[in-house]
Amino acid sequence: MANKNLMIIAGEMSGDLHGGSLITELLKIDPQINVFGIGGDKMKAAGMQLNYHLHKMAFLGFLEVVKHIPFIRKVQKRLISVVKEKEIATVVLIDYPGFNLSIAKKMKRLNVKIIYYISPQIWAWGGGRIEKIKKIVNKMLVVFPFEEKLYSDHNVDVDFVGHPLLERLNDYNFLEKDELFDKFELEKDKEILLILPGSRDHEVRSIFPETIKAAEKLAKEFNLQIVTACSSNIDENIFYKITEIRNFKVIKENTYNLLKYSKFGIVKSGTSTLEAGLFCLPMIIVYKTSSLTYLIGKSLIKVDNIGMANIISGEKVVPELIQKDVSEKSIYSEAKKILSDKTVFDEMKKKLGNIKKKLGSEGASERAAKSIYKVMNEN
Repeated sequence: MANKNLMIIAGEMSGDLHGGSLITELLKIDPQINVFGIGGDKMKAAGMQLNYHLHKMAFLGFLEVVKHIPFIRKVQKRLISVVKEKEIATVVLIDYPGFNLSIAKKMKRLNVKIIYYISPQIWAWGGGRIEKIKKIVNKMLVVFPFEEKLYSDHNVDVDFVGHPLLERLNDYNFLEKDELFDKFELEKDKEILLILPGSRDHEVRSIFPETIKAAEKLAKEFNLQIVTACSSNIDENIFYKITEIRNFKVIKENTYNLLKYSKFGIVKSGTSTLEAGLFCLPMIIVYKTSSLTYLIGKSLIKVDNIGMANIISGEKVVPELIQKDVSEKSIYSEAKKILSDKTVFDEMKKKLGNIKKKLGSEGASERAAKSIYKVMNEN
């Protein structure tokens, strides 16, 4: 392989986690590989030379994207320049389909090989998107087994590598419960009601105010303490600025410890619902965005459920509250049904326990790295 320069583009916190592990495995295979592109702190720590930090890419939804079009064009232009300057022949895209599918078309014109790791949710958007992806992607690396068949049926070169969350959970250095409670001065006579409100500022502002009001009522009724897991890229003070309620704690950098030792969760739709599912944490899923983004999405999405925990389970194991239903009344009502009925609570835990079985075996990052290195070496 004459040129060992590679570009990777991840635009979200979950993509940074997966990208960091991927870069680590790639450099184990060949320490001479140079990685450029968009990523976060994990990818940088693994050895990536950041052209943009993903914090600058934290916009979501139709209106937010429209507002940022000049910036998006600037970023894409810069990435294309890097590809030309460094003579990069292979680009790896991690999730983040709005931006990544757009730039993939432009990269394809440069005769760059495109590998997509963690597929866009084509099963939610309809089969037409697969044909578009087929024209611009050389290799799909998928993390769910049902995705492999979808792509194979459309003659797309695809490998099922398993989900990187499994290796992350297996390698995670968990605290003991007493250590966690002591470290953050939590009340040992109360179990945790955990809020996961998203990893973007505007998600927190949309979801948290009603959620915390419902959580306060639930905490009083079921003798729980409220903890909000805060993403590393969000200032924890935001939570106290957008509500007058104060009887909750904000904890950073300990999401997996909190998921392991919590009693119940109120979780924003996204990767977090899959993570919570892997911990068998009974929960409700919440999602709220701008009205226009929601209407556009509703007209396009073809699935009954939006939460990954439900999609992987193949049924609505966990209640989903969307848009106007993300209210104090609805959140309280749905959570109370679960917390007040041990049979319902235990049945949810049992069904969530099946998710892990459906995600393949550990070693996704290593398998993905090997597939990418093989493509890099192909003429």
